[in-house]
Amino acid sequence: MRILVIEDEPDLRRLVAEVLMEAEYAVDLAADGEAGLQKALDWEYDAVVLDLMLPKRSGWELLDILRKKKQTPVLILSARDAVPDRVRGLDLGADDYLVKPFERTELLARLRALIRRNAGQSRSVVELGDLQLDLRSRQVTLQGDVVSLTAKEFALLEYLAMHRGRVIGRSELYDHLFDEAEDSLSNLLDVYVSNLRKKLGRELIETRRGQGYVIPE
Repeated sequence: MRILVIEDEPDLRRLVAEVLMEAEYAVDLAADGEAGLQKALDWEYDAVVLDLMLPKRSGWELLDILRKKKQTPVLILSARDAVPDRVRGLDLGADDYLVKPFERTELLARLRALIRRNAGQSRSVVELGDLQLDLRSRQVTLQGDVVSLTAKEFALLEYLAMHRGRVIGRSELYDHLFDEAEDSLSNLLDVYVSNLRKKLGRELIETRRGQGYVIPE
């Protein structure tokens, strides 16, 4: 999953990025509202972490413009803790509001919940027959046995599983698995899919030639 962090304070921006990358998210960064809005419009993110007091364009204005064009889940992360600020943020279209300073575990839990809800997934465990994905612990079990996956293998499986039944194109998968700085190779998806089939069964992921990949319902 790919997250955009829009935060002008360098140390905090770096901290949030580290927390997310440790949780194996792909992370893009923006230091002001103008750059953040441009990235949010140009790319398809699984969630946006948004500060409110930003240079060039405020978080309020950014959110208002974004909501007219996209429904990307937005978590406001702000030191503004007054009830009117929270109400304003939620009414403008934010999906959640977390006050600074924050606990890492709560930030991650709230992001997981936003991403799940946006994909229509209510539980932290996704079941695919004998296969289970625990989105919180990022653990996969097959017939009760733990299967070791790399971070990118899990991310690919997670995205396909949370959109089960829908054929996902290669460009969409690249957009959600890799950050803007990653120089991904064109055959990486084929490698990850091949690895998942070896570990979890060839029938799990179907290839739709010229369209992409799907986990059938």
